[in-house]
Amino acid sequence: MENRDLYNFNDYKRNPMKYYGGANGSKFGIIINNVNYMLKFPSKNKREYKKIYTNSSICEDISCRIINTLGLNAQETLLGTYGDKITVACKDFEVDGYILKDFAHLKNSIIDSEESGYGKELDDVLHAIREQQIIDEKLLINFFWEMFVVDAFLGNFDRHNGNWGFLINENKSDAKIAPIYDCASCLYPALSEQGMIEIINDRSEIEQRIYSFPSSSLLIEGVKIQYANFLQTTTSKDVLDAIIKIGSQINLNHIIKIIYTTPSITDTHKQFLELMINERYNLIIQPAIKRAKELI
Repeated sequence: MENRDLYNFNDYKRNPMKYYGGANGSKFGIIINNVNYMLKFPSKNKREYKKIYTNSSICEDISCRIINTLGLNAQETLLGTYGDKITVACKDFEVDGYILKDFAHLKNSIIDSEESGYGKELDDVLHAIREQQIIDEKLLINFFWEMFVVDAFLGNFDRHNGNWGFLINENKSDAKIAPIYDCASCLYPALSEQGMIEIINDRSEIEQRIYSFPSSSLLIEGVKIQYANFLQTTTSKDVLDAIIKIGSQINLNHIIKIIYTTPSITDTHKQFLELMINERYNLIIQPAIKRAKELI
């Protein structure tokens, strides 16, 4: 398998009119082949004394490419370098008069919501989905749970109300669900190479990272949702349908090929990602699929 080529983002013009928010990593606009992209830099590992950079750019690129194989629409990404850093360019989907508004903005408009827009209680999030009036309720609830199952598969610990949402065109009075974006918290971005080696060689460390963490940032009665337990005990038909739909789209061979053709990552990193993708599928997704089919 041949690696994809790394882009040299230094060769492309910056767009001084595009600015991007978000907490993790610096960002600015560039223009590639007359198309706007957000160039997103890796965040620094807050747990490390020297604040070394994480693998967040690599994880974002791989995760979005995987999601696009699962029947969902994720942002388009390109992996490359800028200066001495590995960075990811994310295609700007604010085009044709459509502006991105995150779910927190919409949730904040639900006047009988018990929490603010950024509140993470699952019941309150689902209440906001039922009460909003810009997207068909069934379409949005299906999307929400399918995104949740994908996040469980990829180990996303930071999907919150500020990093998924809608594209809104006020002039056309039109709204649609935005592509899935901000996936840099998937696939264990903060792990060092040595940490990967230790996990590969220790079954208990692998299982900790399946059953204990990462967990969802969503809460049930103030407690973070553990992905494996939730998906394997839920009785919600909406969730069960999402499990079956996403599960039917998972092609592990295709996903492993994405990992092994990603440029700039070491053999150890590839081996680690292959291991964890297989383990998360076998220990989280596959049992959930079996149970969902039995219940439905």
